[in-house]
Amino acid sequence: MTANEPLIRHDLMMPLRDGVRLANDIYFPPGWSEDDAPLPVILARTPYDKRAMVEMATGSARHGYIFVAQDVRGRYQSEGEFYPFAHEGPDGYDAVEWLAAQTWCNGKVGTIGQSYVAAVQNALASLNPPHLSAMVVTYGPSSYYHHAMRHNGALELRFFVYAFMMASTSREAQADPVLKAALDEAHANIWDYVRSCPIQPGETPLALVPSYERWLLDILRHARYDEHWRQPGFGPLSHYDQHADVPTLYIGGWYDSYTRATIENFVELSARQTEAVHLLMGPWTHAGAGVGRSGDATFEPHASLDDYLGLRLAFFDRFIKGESADFGQKRTVRYFLMGGGPGPADGPSAEGAAEIRHGGEWRETDRWPPEDCEPTDFYLHLDGGLSTEPPTEKSGATSWTFDPADPVPTIGGNLSALGVEPGGYDQRNDSRFPFTEGTLPLSTRRDVLCFQTEPLENEVTIAGPIEAVLYVSTDAPDTDFTAKLLDIYPPCEAYPAGCALNLTDSIMRLRFRNGYQREDLARPGEVYELRFELYPSANRFVAGHRIRVDISSSNFPRFELNPNTGGAPGRDRRLCIAQNTLHHDATRPSRIVLPVLQ
Repeated sequence: MTANEPLIRHDLMMPLRDGVRLANDIYFPPGWSEDDAPLPVILARTPYDKRAMVEMATGSARHGYIFVAQDVRGRYQSEGEFYPFAHEGPDGYDAVEWLAAQTWCNGKVGTIGQSYVAAVQNALASLNPPHLSAMVVTYGPSSYYHHAMRHNGALELRFFVYAFMMASTSREAQADPVLKAALDEAHANIWDYVRSCPIQPGETPLALVPSYERWLLDILRHARYDEHWRQPGFGPLSHYDQHADVPTLYIGGWYDSYTRATIENFVELSARQTEAVHLLMGPWTHAGAGVGRSGDATFEPHASLDDYLGLRLAFFDRFIKGESADFGQKRTVRYFLMGGGPGPADGPSAEGAAEIRHGGEWRETDRWPPEDCEPTDFYLHLDGGLSTEPPTEKSGATSWTFDPADPVPTIGGNLSALGVEPGGYDQRNDSRFPFTEGTLPLSTRRDVLCFQTEPLENEVTIAGPIEAVLYVSTDAPDTDFTAKLLDIYPPCEAYPAGCALNLTDSIMRLRFRNGYQREDLARPGEVYELRFELYPSANRFVAGHRIRVDISSSNFPRFELNPNTGGAPGRDRRLCIAQNTLHHDATRPSRIVLPVLQ
């Protein structure tokens, strides 16, 4: 070991309140000895093998922290049964308090991590452990029911895929080559299982690892917002009033799968806490925090962070060590305003499509949404127009056929753990994405309604929450409605027909129009007002571009398909075709509400 290498203790076992023991790798600063003064600890709890955290652990130890990488219950070297998320509140609480009691810890414990490793931070903070001192939460949930595992009533299929992926790397699979072969084969054929969703008990190799199958069946069948979803491990939404009041940096991305959750946590907890709460939002995907590219869209030269780990450690330096460290922002919120770049490159990138040089710049503010944000209605007109002028027609409606056997394919967007590339793409069929055929734009489909402005004479800049207000009807007992916001580039050499760059989208299940604790099936032909949030965004629509909104009933495999039967969620195996209708007239003015900066 060289003089600059941390001292590492592998697989130190930590007891939990129920007797299960969790395995920890502990990284001490170079040259550390037991005679040294105790130090603050940074904890990361992961289901993805603590040994994979060596880069972050080493960097933190060299920076003067003791770093603890911990396998969560039932994964890798830790004992117990893995049932995703459910145990992470009490297990995380116990981990923080056990670490604070060690002779080498000075009683201050910070937490760090992304995705599941962020979710466990939210979970333990919901129980308010006394020695939790600061958090850096990257891409974490606020409620796995409302917009993560489920999303406005529909299942996000990334978690269907996630169950198979995690089963194939389970401790049980690692111990049994025959079992691992079965689970690896299932994961390799995941799209066949996705097509057959929902699964039934015992039908797939997940039955060979019962806790994984049980978890998937639970998220498929718990379609209402019930007590199952109120556990701390499924997000802090139900626990905000008891949440730990500690300095926190929330980091999110405009193309991440937790965009709305990151901002929701910031808004709700900054209103409750006395300690500092900060927000950093970049133009990033789930696997690309701190980089300048999201799919085919690029945001250079400004979007990349030179030292992503250093930024997070500087936050701990200020709020755990009490140093006057600069962690990169002067005000409470730092966000990347996308748009305004030079446009598509002349030639293809290494990925085979021309880069969409969307560009952008960093901005800072003291609140979210920014102070000069004005919610502005953009109405969906019968002729396909989109404008701030409301419709004047006494009647007007557009209908389409939603066939769940032929869904609108997902082309990028706010994705993770799905096996589909996230980020910004021209919205056309593309062989890089599953369930696509040919190269026609999605706008040519009969089940996609497009509404767009005239080419903008002046730029329109948005930053904040986005809401769809749709007046809809159907001949089915239940169905879905989707909305997508796009920035439309004019024709150029790289994109002769123009480029339809996706910014954000969402879905709403009709049976939950009156709230998520009840299910109200639709009456054929009755018109309902449907309100739902898209993920927030920040974008400059430059002069010459158009703003477009696409309305449909599917976005697959981002979201599960509604069978249109009104049957029991997660159990009904039938599919029916629905005739869906969007109303847009003077008395039923369907619209999208954009956060326009004045």
